[in-house]
Amino acid sequence: MRQTEVLIAGGGPVGSVAAYMLARAGIDVVLLEACPTTPTDMRASTLHPPTLEILDKLGIAEELIEVGLKAPVYQYRNRASDEILAFDLGELSDMTAFPYRLQCEQYKLAGALAKHLDDAPTGEVKFASRVVAFDQDSDGVTVHVETPFAIETYRSKFLIGCDGASSIVRKWLNIEFDGFTYPEKFLTLSTKWPIERSFRDLAYVNYVSDPKEWVVLLRVPDFWRVLVPANESEPDSYLLSDEKKNLVFSNLIGETDKIETGHRTIYRVHQRVAKTYHTGRVVIAGDAAHVNNPLGGLGMNSGIHDVANLCEKLVSILRDKGDQTSLLAHYERQRRAVMGAFVQAQTIRNKADMEAKDNSYQRDRQTQLEAILSNDESRRDFLLTQSMFKSLEQEVAIL
Repeated sequence: MRQTEVLIAGGGPVGSVAAYMLARAGIDVVLLEACPTTPTDMRASTLHPPTLEILDKLGIAEELIEVGLKAPVYQYRNRASDEILAFDLGELSDMTAFPYRLQCEQYKLAGALAKHLDDAPTGEVKFASRVVAFDQDSDGVTVHVETPFAIETYRSKFLIGCDGASSIVRKWLNIEFDGFTYPEKFLTLSTKWPIERSFRDLAYVNYVSDPKEWVVLLRVPDFWRVLVPANESEPDSYLLSDEKKNLVFSNLIGETDKIETGHRTIYRVHQRVAKTYHTGRVVIAGDAAHVNNPLGGLGMNSGIHDVANLCEKLVSILRDKGDQTSLLAHYERQRRAVMGAFVQAQTIRNKADMEAKDNSYQRDRQTQLEAILSNDESRRDFLLTQSMFKSLEQEVAIL
């Protein structure tokens, strides 16, 4: 039986950050990833300024900046009127060394951290290793892990579930995952086609409202990512077809057959928060603990904020004899409160603003954003909120 201090299920960006953070603190940690290599999906791609500050403390920020795109300006665009409202995170340069969103696919972060973790004296990553069951007692957790050729057993002081929305760790704990699933699907297409030529003053990050079909346009280093809603009744085979691809780009820029895509991805969108974030020595974080729609780029970032909070408390427990019960309860209070009051509420609001079909609602929202943009105090508060500095301020204030 393999012994370790902390075992982490899930080698995505959240699990990888947790593992490397603990390893740098001298904690013996093993990171388990079910896939044979770091998954290269096209989901999260935005790192907000406070997240970059966390990664900078780990010595990884500059490595990501080299392979990402700095996006200080993000736009709210009205497709019908061609109005553009641009917000510039550069205005926060007086309080952060990273006054921009970094557009960098999540697999680049997870992959880089996996390599660094293997180089750390107290860290290890094991691919093709999936947690299938565990038992815990007052002293630790016994975890059974499926590998290609055997079931391996680990004994750890703590188990952290960073294994996504379908978390086996959360399910074994029988934790309710309260919330709802949106009736429509989301479709993401990526292309190297120069979409910027078809729009006036297009930024790297753009939220385009339209009563007919809203769209999010995000630039990552090699692609434009195009996110649109998809009708639940439409079969996946159609949504992934050339016919649908041509329809999306015809509506967007008037081009069809010429455009090639690098990725076509469908996913369901949920707004859910776990009833509790820990049971005994087993803790959940990231998508295992909460999921939300992707508008605003808050999901991966909030997951990283989860484990930054959690790992600090685990180090206190394992190295400084901190009280396990009170510290893990504090983690749950802080992160659940932030998730409910900010991330869930903000992402629901973002979606409502984007998809509104009522012209008066869109006009009112446009007027609100114009007022915010024109007022120095309101604009700064808006930037601090959207960049997630406000949510971390809220976290610190919760005792």
